Amino acid sequence: MSLSQDDVKKIAHLARIELSESEIDELSPELSNILEMVAQMDKVDTTGIAPMAHPFDAKQRLRTDEVTETNQRDYFQQLAPDTEQGLYLVDKVIED
Repeated sequence: MSLSQDDVKKIAHLARIELSESEIDELSPELSNILEMVAQMDKVDTTGIAPMAHPFDAKQRLRTDEVTETNQRDYFQQLAPDTEQGLYLVDKVIED
């Protein structure tokens, strides 16, 4: 698929990106090449191939979930301008 300069201008407008004429000239063939590669990949028969989340069969090593800090809620709420029942009260910023 080949993109014209008008196509690139329209895509840039939709993406709210300002491009100079020289950038449009440079991007037109590059974007066309990307779309051609996607079209080639679309032709590959993937029947029977399970989708995968990651190309490597790796496991994430996770640390144990342990509390490492002391509870300082009461101290922090003393510093807050306004609290009620353990909650921080703030001014309304969104009007109905």
